[in-house]
Parts: sequence; C-alpha cells; structure tokens
Amino acid sequence: MSGSPPAASGTLPHAAAPPGRALPRPGSLDLYLLRVPDVRGTALDTAVLDPAERQRAAELAHADDRIRFTAAHLALRRLLGAYLGTSPQDIRYGRESCPCCGGPHGRPTVLGATRELHFSLSHRGDLVLMGTAVAPIGVDVDLIADPGSAAELAAMLHPAEQAEIEALPPLRRPRALARLWTRKEAYLKGLGTGLGRDPAADYVGSGGPDGPHPPTGWSLLDVPVDRGYAAAVAVHGALTTSLPRVNRL
Repeated sequence: MSGSPPAASGTLPHAAAPPGRALPRPGSLDLYLLRVPDVRGTALDTAVLDPAERQRAAELAHADDRIRFTAAHLALRRLLGAYLGTSPQDIRYGRESCPCCGGPHGRPTVLGATRELHFSLSHRGDLVLMGTAVAPIGVDVDLIADPGSAAELAAMLHPAEQAEIEALPPLRRPRALARLWTRKEAYLKGLGTGLGRDPAADYVGSGGPDGPHPPTGWSLLDVPVDRGYAAAVAVHGALTTSLPRVNRL
C-alpha cells in the first residue's frame, strides 16, 4: 500500500443508530469497541474525513497503522453524527483550552454541536475504543508491554504506584502496569491535559484487580477488552453503574 489512506467506497460498519441517537444519561456513559481485523480488507470511505485527518493518515509509514487510524476516525465520525443528527462528513472538531497552559489543545469538541456531548477516542494494535458521556470523559486502550518497556513506564508513575508495581512478582508487573497506565491516561484525557500533566502527579493505582482509586470528583473504571490488552475509562462525576457495558462494533 502506498503512503495514502485506503481507497474509498464507504462500507465500514458503524455504531450509528439513525440520527438523533439518545445521549448517555447523566451518571452513565457509552463505550464502543472496534476490532481492526474486522474491517481490514473493507473499503474505507476516506472522503468522510477532513483534510487534516487524511493528511495524518497519509503520513503514517505502515499500512496497518493507516488502516487503524482511518477506521477509528471514520467510526468516531459516524458515532458522533448519530448522536448529533449530523452527517459524519459535516462534523468539525475543535479543542477546549488546555488546563495546563491555556493553549488550544485541551479536550476535543464538536464545533457548533446542538447537544452537549463529550467523547474520547483511543486506538492501539487491533483495537479502537470510543467513549461518550454528557460529562468530560477519557478512554485509553493499550497493549500489555514486554517487561523491559514496562520498567520504563513504571519509572514515570506516582511514587506510591511505583512501589505497588515493584512489590509484585516480575511476571505480574507488565499486566498490572498496563492496567494502571490506561487508568492514568484515561484520567489525563478526561482532564484535557494528556501527558502535558506529569503522570507522577496523580495517584490512580493500584495495578491490582481490586480496582482503581479515582481522583476527587472523577469516576475511573477498568474496561473489559481482548486478551493481551488493558483499557480504562474516566468520567467526571459519579456513575450509577460500576460495570461498563462495551458495545462491540
């Protein structure tokens, strides 16, 4: 495949119900998971994307990366279009101000949206995860790293989180760290800072299966996804459920 995104004919399956899809209720969220192998070999309608998205896809060196990026952004546009009653190609993105520096690179928004909707997108490997809510939300999905990479990530964590990881047997550390790191990134995306905020500044541990410790004012949940991955969602405010339902596309 050349440096351009896949050719267009518009057959990517999508999550969208008819335009006007009901927004998530306050205290709830919607999660969607797309497996890239399910759309590999499917024609992807890149005309739906905006010029910046097409350019970003074209700049990716590997075909699998271009397919994953394109499929993720097509699915997000179709999902947002269904919620907002807008054609996917008419979605226009903006950014809120960054809480760290005030620059225009905070949480993503839909310009001119007629309904209040917050959303977040994450993709890695074969998985694309999307989350929507009527409050600020962040999602993250990641591969479970090899032990060497896991050690590098652990060094960036809050001191208490580092201690928790180090207390585990070596074979358990990569999975625990992936679980902790996705919690951390989901929260930072929800804040709108991303990794512009020091990952060591906030405690969201532990890496164990007893559950995360959300920062004040936030809810933080692990998301069940495919073997070999970890995922999490953070949403501002209290949730009425502790078990997120994942809609598989």
